Amino acid sequence: MKYEETYKDLFTVSEEYYLAHCISSDAAMGAGIAVEFRKRFGLGSFQEHAKSNPYPIGTCQKVGRVLNLITKKVYYGKPTYQTFEASIEDMKQVAMNNGINKIAMPQIGAGLDRLSWAKNREIIQNIFNDTDIEILVCRFK
Repeated sequence: MKYEETYKDLFTVSEEYYLAHCISSDAAMGAGIAVEFRKRFGLGSFQEHAKSNPYPIGTCQKVGRVLNLITKKVYYGKPTYQTFEASIEDMKQVAMNNGINKIAMPQIGAGLDRLSWAKNREIIQNIFNDTDIEILVCRFK
Protein backbone atom coordinates (compact mmCIF):
# COMPACT_ATOMS: atom_id res chain seq x y z
CA MET A 1 0.00 0.00 0.00
CA LYS A 2 1.06 3.52 -0.72
CA TYR A 3 -0.53 6.07 1.62
CA GLU A 4 -0.39 9.85 1.34
CA GLU A 5 -2.20 12.79 2.91
CA THR A 6 -2.12 16.11 1.09
CA TYR A 7 -3.87 19.46 1.09
CA LYS A 8 -5.83 19.31 -2.14
CA ASP A 9 -9.37 19.60 -3.48
CA LEU A 10 -10.54 15.99 -3.73
CA PHE A 11 -12.49 16.75 -6.89
CA THR A 12 -9.35 17.83 -8.77
CA VAL A 13 -7.54 14.46 -8.60
CA SER A 14 -7.01 12.69 -11.92
CA GLU A 15 -9.68 10.35 -13.25
CA GLU A 16 -7.52 7.30 -12.56
CA TYR A 17 -8.63 7.63 -8.92
CA TYR A 18 -11.86 6.25 -7.54
CA LEU A 19 -13.35 8.57 -4.94
CA ALA A 20 -14.59 7.28 -1.57
CA HIS A 21 -16.97 8.88 0.91
CA CYS A 22 -19.28 7.80 3.74
CA ILE A 23 -23.06 7.84 3.48
CA SER A 24 -26.12 6.33 5.15
CA SER A 25 -28.07 3.29 3.97
CA ASP A 26 -30.89 5.60 2.86
CA ALA A 27 -28.40 7.40 0.54
CA ALA A 28 -29.84 10.80 1.51
CA MET A 29 -26.58 12.66 0.76
CA GLY A 30 -28.04 15.96 1.95
CA ALA A 31 -25.13 17.41 3.92
CA GLY A 32 -21.36 17.77 3.89
CA ILE A 33 -19.21 16.55 1.04
CA ALA A 34 -21.84 13.95 0.09
CA VAL A 35 -23.86 16.78 -1.51
CA GLU A 36 -20.96 17.47 -3.88
CA PHE A 37 -20.64 13.78 -4.69
CA ARG A 38 -24.36 13.59 -5.51
CA LYS A 39 -24.22 16.66 -7.77
CA ARG A 40 -20.94 15.91 -9.54
CA PHE A 41 -21.51 12.22 -10.17
CA GLY A 42 -25.26 12.10 -10.81
CA LEU A 43 -26.10 9.70 -8.01
CA GLY A 44 -29.87 10.30 -8.29
CA SER A 45 -30.84 6.78 -9.40
CA PHE A 46 -28.58 5.31 -6.71
CA GLN A 47 -30.40 7.52 -4.23
CA GLU A 48 -33.85 6.56 -5.57
CA HIS A 49 -33.06 2.85 -5.22
CA ALA A 50 -32.25 3.34 -1.53
CA LYS A 51 -35.70 4.77 -0.79
CA SER A 52 -37.32 1.37 -1.23
CA ASN A 53 -34.27 -0.83 -0.74
CA PRO A 54 -31.72 0.67 1.71
CA TYR A 55 -28.13 -0.40 1.21
CA PRO A 56 -26.62 -2.77 3.80
CA ILE A 57 -24.64 -1.03 6.55
CA GLY A 58 -20.95 -1.95 6.52
CA THR A 59 -20.74 -2.25 2.74
CA CYS A 60 -19.19 -0.36 -0.14
CA GLN A 61 -21.42 0.38 -3.11
CA LYS A 62 -19.51 1.24 -6.31
CA VAL A 63 -21.23 3.61 -8.74
CA GLY A 64 -18.95 4.61 -11.60
CA ARG A 65 -15.82 6.12 -9.99
CA VAL A 66 -17.55 6.60 -6.63
CA LEU A 67 -17.13 4.22 -3.70
CA ASN A 68 -20.07 4.85 -1.38
CA LEU A 69 -19.25 3.54 2.10
CA ILE A 70 -22.46 2.72 3.96
CA THR A 71 -21.54 3.42 7.58
CA LYS A 72 -24.88 4.24 9.24
CA LYS A 73 -28.61 3.64 8.92
CA VAL A 74 -29.96 7.16 8.44
CA TYR A 75 -28.37 10.41 7.35
CA TYR A 76 -28.82 12.07 10.75
CA GLY A 77 -27.32 9.09 12.60
CA LYS A 78 -23.70 8.49 13.48
CA PRO A 79 -21.52 5.53 12.48
CA THR A 80 -19.60 3.33 14.88
CA TYR A 81 -16.02 2.24 14.46
CA GLN A 82 -17.40 -1.24 13.78
CA THR A 83 -19.57 -0.10 10.85
CA PHE A 84 -16.78 2.17 9.58
CA GLU A 85 -14.27 -0.70 9.66
CA ALA A 86 -16.70 -3.10 7.96
CA SER A 87 -17.27 -0.63 5.12
CA ILE A 88 -13.49 -0.15 4.69
CA GLU A 89 -13.04 -3.95 4.57
CA ASP A 90 -15.73 -4.15 1.90
CA MET A 91 -14.13 -1.28 -0.04
CA LYS A 92 -10.90 -3.25 -0.12
CA GLN A 93 -12.74 -6.26 -1.59
CA VAL A 94 -14.57 -4.07 -4.13
CA ALA A 95 -11.24 -2.53 -5.16
CA MET A 96 -9.50 -5.88 -5.50
CA ASN A 97 -12.43 -7.44 -7.40
CA ASN A 98 -12.60 -4.50 -9.83
CA GLY A 99 -8.88 -3.90 -10.41
CA ILE A 100 -8.99 -0.55 -8.62
CA ASN A 101 -5.49 0.49 -7.59
CA LYS A 102 -5.96 4.18 -6.72
CA ILE A 103 -8.47 5.55 -4.22
CA ALA A 104 -8.79 9.18 -3.14
CA MET A 105 -10.91 10.31 -0.22
CA PRO A 106 -11.46 13.13 2.25
CA GLN A 107 -10.84 12.46 5.93
CA ILE A 108 -13.75 10.02 5.85
CA GLY A 109 -15.84 9.48 8.93
CA ALA A 110 -14.24 12.43 10.71
CA GLY A 111 -16.37 15.35 9.55
CA LEU A 112 -20.09 15.30 10.23
CA ASP A 113 -19.77 11.67 11.41
CA ARG A 114 -17.50 12.77 14.28
CA LEU A 115 -15.23 9.73 14.42
CA SER A 116 -11.56 10.33 15.20
CA TRP A 117 -9.48 10.82 12.05
CA ALA A 118 -6.41 9.36 13.81
CA LYS A 119 -8.33 6.14 14.51
CA ASN A 120 -9.92 6.07 11.04
CA ARG A 121 -6.49 6.52 9.44
CA GLU A 122 -5.18 3.57 11.44
CA ILE A 123 -8.14 1.40 10.36
CA ILE A 124 -7.60 2.29 6.69
CA GLN A 125 -3.85 1.66 6.85
CA ASN A 126 -4.26 -1.66 8.66
CA ILE A 127 -6.86 -2.95 6.21
CA PHE A 128 -5.03 -1.89 3.04
CA ASN A 129 -1.52 -2.66 4.35
CA ASP A 130 -1.22 -5.95 2.42
CA THR A 131 -2.29 -4.48 -0.94
CA ASP A 132 -0.68 -2.52 -3.77
CA ILE A 133 -3.53 0.00 -3.67
CA GLU A 134 -2.65 3.68 -3.42
CA ILE A 135 -4.67 5.69 -0.90
CA LEU A 136 -4.68 9.47 -1.27
CA VAL A 137 -6.34 11.49 1.49
CA CYS A 138 -7.23 15.01 0.40
CA ARG A 139 -7.46 17.41 3.31
CA PHE A 140 -9.05 20.83 3.19
CA LYS A 141 -6.74 23.84 3.47
